[in-house]
Amino acid sequence: MIGVTARSAFGFVLVMGVVNLFADMTYEGGGSINGTFLGQLGASAAAVSIIAGAGEFLGYSLRSVAGYIADRTGRYWWITFLGYFINLLAVPAMALAGSWQSAGALIFMERIGRAMRKPTVEAMLSYSTGKHGRGWVYGVNTALDETGATVGPLVVALALDLKADFRTAYGWLLGSSVLALGALAIARFMFPVPSKLQVGGPATSRAGGFKRPYWLYMAAGTCFAAGLMSYELVSYHLASSGVLSQRTIPVFLAVATGIGVVASLVLGRMYDRVGIGAVVLGVVLSAAFSPLVFFGGLWVTLAGLMLLGVGYATQDTLLKVLIASVLPEGKRNLAFGLFYLGYGAGWLAGSVAAGLLYETSRFGLVIFAMMAQLDSRTTAGTRRSVQ
Repeated sequence: MIGVTARSAFGFVLVMGVVNLFADMTYEGGGSINGTFLGQLGASAAAVSIIAGAGEFLGYSLRSVAGYIADRTGRYWWITFLGYFINLLAVPAMALAGSWQSAGALIFMERIGRAMRKPTVEAMLSYSTGKHGRGWVYGVNTALDETGATVGPLVVALALDLKADFRTAYGWLLGSSVLALGALAIARFMFPVPSKLQVGGPATSRAGGFKRPYWLYMAAGTCFAAGLMSYELVSYHLASSGVLSQRTIPVFLAVATGIGVVASLVLGRMYDRVGIGAVVLGVVLSAAFSPLVFFGGLWVTLAGLMLLGVGYATQDTLLKVLIASVLPEGKRNLAFGLFYLGYGAGWLAGSVAAGLLYETSRFGLVIFAMMAQLDSRTTAGTRRSVQ
């Protein structure tokens, strides 16, 4: 392993960022057409939203199991590799789906694979936060994630523009899957023991078990997830309402994730300087996306999707940072896994509610989404009163 310096610690952040760049390119590229593809196969709006929500719940709830196993066995790299393998190869396999039920099953598999590797990656990254700051470490990693999430839908859009069908577009994503797995092998070779990255720097966890601030942050994440809708439902709305054509929906998703790249870096650096105020700003901006997306025309919808990008940056950067600030020593993987369990429960409840409200009252849908996200701001703010 290379010397334990601030530079090598940041090198680990960058290498894992490249892994996640290609990984996000794969499953966000697929995610940009999943909703439309399910609809083409005969799924209803409620089925699309519930499949997305149930998949996210599986993807989040199983992270606690993966985190617990990683802490108990120490086999975090083995678990990480297996998770990426399932996560990434389920996406191009969508090209073989013959019904919306089988496509839904592959969406579940992709989420399960992501569940297996997510807590181990977040825990490994936490060892570098003492030398570089929690906001900056997770902000840079998320920015690379979101870069891949921007490129992936553009690749799919290019495939569709070249008259390819959805199945061919999914097949194109096999290339980024292979690149992600190759980059992961390089990370394993260069950094076999990520815990050594904290040597010579500030402590990156606290002694003891789970304290009240941890559970407050978990509750805040649950509320935030309930109001942050899956892009499957958003894309279904954009296609069925005629606001965007099927070919341009992935492009608009790329714009949203491109905003997420910038937001991750800005909000991550802001957190290291001003603390929880950066979280409050991200939540408030994110809460404004739903009325613009569901009630607006072309340009208003674009503005709403940009705010949705801020929401995903808040989810992928700031919520991780909050949990990283209260990690118990020896239980890092479990801490991230349990947090995602609560987050997944909120996502499932919110997705079911959103799917049903979409078909009965879009005004009610918007009010629900905004209130759920704004309530997370209040819950996270309570943390300051218990410090």
